[in-house]
Amino acid sequence: MWSSLPYDLLATIFSYLPPDAFARARSVCHLWHTCAKLYNLQSVSQHHLAWFLALPTRNRGRRCYLHNPVADKWHLLSLDFLPDPVRPVCSIGSFLLSRPTNSTILQLVLCNPFTRQFRQLPLLNISRTNPAVGVVVEGQAQNGPYPHFIIYVAGGMSEEPHGGATYETTVELYDSRQDKWQIVGPVPVEFAVRLTVWTPNECVYIKGMLYWITSARAYSVMGFDIESNTWQELNIPMANSMEFATLVPRRSGRLTIVCGKCGSDAAFVMELEDDETWYVSEKVPNEMGKRLLGGKESWGSTKCVGVNGAMCLYREIGSGMIVWREAEDGSGGEWSWVDGCRFIRGEQVQNVAIKGMLIHPSLASSWMC
Repeated sequence: MWSSLPYDLLATIFSYLPPDAFARARSVCHLWHTCAKLYNLQSVSQHHLAWFLALPTRNRGRRCYLHNPVADKWHLLSLDFLPDPVRPVCSIGSFLLSRPTNSTILQLVLCNPFTRQFRQLPLLNISRTNPAVGVVVEGQAQNGPYPHFIIYVAGGMSEEPHGGATYETTVELYDSRQDKWQIVGPVPVEFAVRLTVWTPNECVYIKGMLYWITSARAYSVMGFDIESNTWQELNIPMANSMEFATLVPRRSGRLTIVCGKCGSDAAFVMELEDDETWYVSEKVPNEMGKRLLGGKESWGSTKCVGVNGAMCLYREIGSGMIVWREAEDGSGGEWSWVDGCRFIRGEQVQNVAIKGMLIHPSLASSWMC
């Protein structure tokens, strides 16, 4: 029966397989391999939960760790196809946007860690050190293998014509369809300073605005209106009492912050209403917070990463994670605990600091070829 199925029907069935099962299926026979290659299975990642991808923050070789949420299993994946070690910036559907760690000047690399394909993006018009980076994914390919995306780079340090360095007060844009950078507007110098010194790469896009959050108390949010090329700052309640705070995307379309309170095991999710008031929409279960903190009342080394429908709070690779996932009908969400990665195939994994991303795996061939 399976050998007589039309390619389009077989491809639809394949699209519901998780990536590891799909990899096995396409190697079963020539018919299935041809089908997988012919249809490219652009929707293969859309039916499945995002995987957690973790890269060690220090230079410990070109590799990453992946958690499969369906099988609740950790994997070790080599990144030796990349010419240099990288630091992740964000995920774009099935791709990882990152920057090489061997240069202070920003250079961006796009790769699919599952197909071992990569591509270096063109150099920016202005060489910058430590700018803020934000990404807007256009169209229906939010979780697909062929997204159209736009990257915004703001602030950073650039060299003066006669020596020395200065804060860069421009915004550059990269469009994946045009494959080039262009300068699109100014950055007020006070924003350029804060984007360069106090802002990590985490950024969210909501209703025409890109948002970054400062990386230390007192926390505040900086917003960039893409259409008008204007900047604004938003204050956060209890900004002085937060020990960590991270922006995450939500399907609600509201600006959302995940944060932990100083001297407490309490962590919660705050959303910004249309009238610009903040409210607590979710609370991290206390027992999970205590477990993540290991009995200490300090959120200082905690990080959080999110995509639409999911977010993870984590520390080191072996510390475990607190995961929130939205219900399929969008009626709410559920918190769960994921054990950290301590052993892979019987070998102990060193407990190191990591930078995590949520990524939708895809084994489809890409336009990077």
